[in-house]
Amino acid sequence: MKYHPIDSTLFIKNRKNFMAQMRPNSLAVFNSNDIYPISADSTIPFEQHRDIFYLSGVDQEESILVLFPDCPKEKHREILFLKETNEHIAIWEGEKLTKEAAFKTSGIKTVYWLQDMEKVLFELMTQCDTVYINTNEHYRASVETETREDRFTKWLKDKYPAHSVAKSNPILQRLRSVKDQIEIDLIQQACDITNKGFRRVLNFVNPGVWEYEIEAEFMHEFLINRSKGFAYTPIIGSGNNANVLHYIENNQQCKAGELILIDAGAEYANYASDMTRTIPVSGRFSKRQKEVYNAVNRVKNAATKMLIPGTDWAEYHVEVGKIMTSELLGLHLLDKADVQNEDPDWPAYKKYFMHGTSHHMGLDTHDYGILTEPMQANMVFTVEPGIYIPDEGFGIRIEDDVVIQEKGEPFNLMRNIPIEADEIEALMNK
Repeated sequence: MKYHPIDSTLFIKNRKNFMAQMRPNSLAVFNSNDIYPISADSTIPFEQHRDIFYLSGVDQEESILVLFPDCPKEKHREILFLKETNEHIAIWEGEKLTKEAAFKTSGIKTVYWLQDMEKVLFELMTQCDTVYINTNEHYRASVETETREDRFTKWLKDKYPAHSVAKSNPILQRLRSVKDQIEIDLIQQACDITNKGFRRVLNFVNPGVWEYEIEAEFMHEFLINRSKGFAYTPIIGSGNNANVLHYIENNQQCKAGELILIDAGAEYANYASDMTRTIPVSGRFSKRQKEVYNAVNRVKNAATKMLIPGTDWAEYHVEVGKIMTSELLGLHLLDKADVQNEDPDWPAYKKYFMHGTSHHMGLDTHDYGILTEPMQANMVFTVEPGIYIPDEGFGIRIEDDVVIQEKGEPFNLMRNIPIEADEIEALMNK
């Protein structure tokens, strides 16, 4: 892996916390992701399933984790099954984890080769009553592809129909949403790499550059800092492209006087960062552009202060909407009649700010978290208000990643990334 080794105490603690919430005499299974084909012999680069990584630190295909805290055999309470490595695999694909390396990574002492999985699992299933399966229940999930986890679940339920079935996901949603300090430090590293990429871009942008060239500058900086690249598909939208919320073509030339909305973040050790900044192609905001920019920034700052333990996610967004409404009135984008006659289900401000302000962030850019439960300390959230004005040819979004604290305002993981309009102009013109 490109990233530095992660202290295995993180994964030991994560497994302990998960197993503490399992039913008596139950077993849980977690699979790696598939390597997905493109065509012929081409494949998409492997990305590990975040759940098995969270619980083991294993970042390798064809791996299986089994947790059975009440197993009569102590050595079978935590088991890793790995693809057996050999000299041929090492030559053609590179070295895979040995049993010793797997222990060092995960803290799991019992490691079997994958070929022994069915035999060992049969013994374990005769000793347990309930099996936890790992389904994707994220509120944004819309998956058409049958995953390796899905196929395993079908096989397991067919082979062992008499066992009770439970869900791992509700436990993981709660555990993964509250970050350990080691995780926060990893997200901070991802944010620091993003900072380097953004400062590089500020020195690069001039009228005539292409959106994809800006994307390339980020990628260069990310790779030389031990990142695999972007944590998500980047948005580099100049001019009216910024008003397309999921614009990812990044294939247009940036013209003098335009703004560029940049939504790009580095990953590090599978942890995400999620940054948005909006910058002027010519190095200077117009009076109107700066007016709107500063309004968005004020909304971001006010929204950030609301992210404290006990905050309700839905109520938070209602309060942010009130602040945004006030700013839009000040910008003369809305008038009092617009607000008085608004549809409560689609308030007037939604014409210019139509998406949410915050989401959980961590191993996934849109990370695990149960939105109907109050916010807690050590949850990591984005804060990303925006104002989109197609009639004026620009859209502005500003986004930071913050950690909720026990007391006081959140800690901003992107505090070192330039954000004030005057600072951005100064850096682009030095």
